[in-house]
Amino acid sequence: MSDIFSKIEHSRTADEVVQQIESLILEGVLRTGDRLPGERELARQFDVSRPILRDALKALEGRGLLTTKAGGGTHVADVIGQLFTKPVTDLISMHRKAVTDYLEYRREIEGVAAGYAARRATADDIALLDRIMARMDEAHRTGDFDDEAEIDVEFHHAVCECAHNIILLHTLRSCYRLLSEGVFQNRLLVFSVPGAREALLAQHRAIYKAVKAGDPSAARQAAMDHISYVERSMLEAERSGDWQRVSRLRLKQRSDAGNGTKTTG
Repeated sequence: MSDIFSKIEHSRTADEVVQQIESLILEGVLRTGDRLPGERELARQFDVSRPILRDALKALEGRGLLTTKAGGGTHVADVIGQLFTKPVTDLISMHRKAVTDYLEYRREIEGVAAGYAARRATADDIALLDRIMARMDEAHRTGDFDDEAEIDVEFHHAVCECAHNIILLHTLRSCYRLLSEGVFQNRLLVFSVPGAREALLAQHRAIYKAVKAGDPSAARQAAMDHISYVERSMLEAERSGDWQRVSRLRLKQRSDAGNGTKTTG
């Protein structure tokens, strides 16, 4: 984080410091939980006095953008996720239709984001995607479902960031939070579908290649196809699980009957 802040070139006021930190949060450079450098170092990077810096940090904290804990430094506050309040999140977790609608929404919006990403991704954006794709390949090789699922979300975050659209960035981050907080407990079921891990890796690679090649149409289609596959696989996994449950009950019931347990019907 030592090189993301710029010197204040003009009047060196608290307002200018506030505006720069605001922009970094809004653009997704500073994310929830990120710790800012210490006061002395931050004042040096901005090239402002420490009293000016303190005024700026106090103003940002007062607006709920930063939090400061005694002995714990200054951190970016939880400024995402407000799209879904706790009561709404609880409702989403309990109703199957909400999962379907969630995936329908993601399919359309991620298609848009991937298309923009293919148009707008910078060399640094592509470098970040390169690293994430390499980690995804490694997670696939080791076969750790939890690790694959975590990197999956990180990959989608990165593609959204490549779109360079602030509204897309924060709405999709809010959607991804539902995944990271386990609102959709059944999402890992997708990895249990035969061939799913290989298919998901290939789909992520297709999105990655299209963004890297600067092909908006291919990127959009790849992103939408990916979410459609996830939706089908979740349904298949759920149905398969239900079939297994019923089959197990049948086997148990008929085994009991064969052992002389009385049955009716």
